[in-house]
Amino acid sequence: MSSSSSAAISNGTIRRTKILFLGMRRSGKTSILQVLFDDLPVKQTFYLEPTMRAAKHFIDTVIPLEIWDCPGNVTVDTLGASLADFSTIVFVIDIRDLYQHPVSKLVEFIVAACQINPDINFEVFVHKAERLQEDDKIENFRQIHERVMDRLVDESPEFEQFPLNFHLTSIYDHSLREAFSRVLHKLIDSLPYLEELLNVFCSNTASPKAFLFDTSSKIHVATDTSPVDQATHNLCCDYLSMLNSFGPLYRSNSNDPRTSRFSPTPGPTPPPTATTSTPTSDITPAGTPPLTSSTSPVPLSKPHFYPSAATSLSPSRPGTTLTYHLVTPHLALLALLPTTVYEMRRGLVEWNVVWFREGVREIWESALREGSES
Repeated sequence: MSSSSSAAISNGTIRRTKILFLGMRRSGKTSILQVLFDDLPVKQTFYLEPTMRAAKHFIDTVIPLEIWDCPGNVTVDTLGASLADFSTIVFVIDIRDLYQHPVSKLVEFIVAACQINPDINFEVFVHKAERLQEDDKIENFRQIHERVMDRLVDESPEFEQFPLNFHLTSIYDHSLREAFSRVLHKLIDSLPYLEELLNVFCSNTASPKAFLFDTSSKIHVATDTSPVDQATHNLCCDYLSMLNSFGPLYRSNSNDPRTSRFSPTPGPTPPPTATTSTPTSDITPAGTPPLTSSTSPVPLSKPHFYPSAATSLSPSRPGTTLTYHLVTPHLALLALLPTTVYEMRRGLVEWNVVWFREGVREIWESALREGSES
């Protein structure tokens, strides 16, 4: 799953946030990671070999991640690392597995981890939900939840209010990406700043909803403070999948020497985003302080290409346009906009995208500097 560059970075100075994936054999741990981060077709998950030893996967998203995929027979003693090294433990349970063995294993790790690191996050993915009818799905989910909490209380009354989060997931829909997004949100220190940037963007552009997505995994790393509508989230994931499928067919002509002779200027035209100089005014048109620092802009000799796209949602949502703007090489802004605003005030929208991109870039670079210095 990890590229050679990612492995090299992880062995260098960047500190990665560690996530431990646990569960019984054939519960779906490896297929979850392969579908999320390797874009493995769902039908090919049937041919995955069982995990025989712990495998480390290095993921570079809004924060550097190191995910451990462990075999079903791993215990606290055979893990090969201290539970204090992990920020989050994700335990995967097959929704049809109502026996006591997975529950006992989960409780064992919870008790052991709380003795070493009380601040560790625990998440339970009740997985393979597509295999049951809706009523059976809800009933099995409830039984698993009750059995886990009852076993924890039996261990100690202190676990009665233990913050254990349960998620109903499946690789056949976007519930898995929604669940992992919630896991990731708890690990992003800069999440409040990203949310505030999205709130400002929505306020300035009359957008009812905006997401900041990781383009490869289609996990939203942040969203504005308005409630997340499942249908809207699924729509954004589908649109991002479509753009990822057709994106390799297109490229920018700005660096193509064959097109330079048709350009009125001898060199490539810098894009109107990261390479433009910072405005001299201390206040943006939106009434907020500028998001760029006082440092010099990116050199014009290295222009950046930030693709964008938009589609009308009629007739499903008349008068609404879904927009896509690349923010960093790995992050994209997807937002719902009133069609009238997008068509008549597109310049204002693009101007707010520029400032949003600058803000995200500064947060991202600051996080990388802190990770490399620690």
